[in-house]
Amino acid sequence: MTSTPYPWQHKRLYNSYSEYFQREFGTRVQKVTIDAGFTCPNRDGAKGVGGCTYCNNDAFNPSYCQPHKSITQQITEGIDFHKVRYRRAKNYLAYFQAYSNTYGSLEYLKSLYDEALAFPGVSGLVIGTRPDCIDDEKLEYFGRLAETHYIIIEYGIESCCDRTLKQINRGHTYEESVSAIRKTASYGIHTGAHLIFGLQGETEEDMLAEAAIVSELPLDTIKFHQLQIIKDTPLAQEYLDNPSDFNLFSLERYIDFIVRFTERLNPSFVIERFTGEAPPRFQAGPTWGNLRSDQVQILIEKEMENRDTWQGKLYGGD
Repeated sequence: MTSTPYPWQHKRLYNSYSEYFQREFGTRVQKVTIDAGFTCPNRDGAKGVGGCTYCNNDAFNPSYCQPHKSITQQITEGIDFHKVRYRRAKNYLAYFQAYSNTYGSLEYLKSLYDEALAFPGVSGLVIGTRPDCIDDEKLEYFGRLAETHYIIIEYGIESCCDRTLKQINRGHTYEESVSAIRKTASYGIHTGAHLIFGLQGETEEDMLAEAAIVSELPLDTIKFHQLQIIKDTPLAQEYLDNPSDFNLFSLERYIDFIVRFTERLNPSFVIERFTGEAPPRFQAGPTWGNLRSDQVQILIEKEMENRDTWQGKLYGGD
């Protein structure tokens, strides 16, 4: 097999999340999802209402995640939930996933995060948020935590195109994402990002160009998500009204696209996932059958092998 131009030897043709955690912790680490009851500024009227057009958090929240439960109770139930599938996990990261988990006062955030870090076996925090819900005071706090714990803040970029961001009701610009990511990294905090592929009005060429754009950011990890039409969202109604406006990825086309995207991506970025996954009962549009994300990942890796390609092969090139 062709040798890959990575700063270390990889077992896979991309910089995988499982290998990253092995390097960081020397063992398996499992994320435990928490719903702390946050909202977003494009939901509560600060910047808009209705939230992102594609968003229905029920589609990816585990059943034990209920905001009326304490952080401690959710972690306890989450560890029990994961023990069935991940028996080797001994260390855990508290994953604050639903909505914008830095959207509140610093005093309130401290009460949640300090409780999570006090739980036995919790080694750190994964915090999902928006680029317009962070400031220096909060980053100073997270920076202090990062001196003794694993802390990563993951930002929803979703798209590098401001026109698209406006259409999906994000309520922020790409430049705000850039600013938040650069500032977070400057505090010594691990920094992640999330992109959605297949949003209305974006061509494959537009999306491929984003590989070079985001590769210039100081990111540790990145997640990819094919657009899915989820029930009880504004996007689902838009799809029902005008399905011809959508150019959703088939499985075959997505595999081809994501391989080409990965070739152009900064090889230092850890790819946390290639696809999103929502239970069939939440799907309101075309699906890829009953394939799970790990099964699609195998198909993507096989295609990379067939093409003798790898993450970053075309990084900085055409």
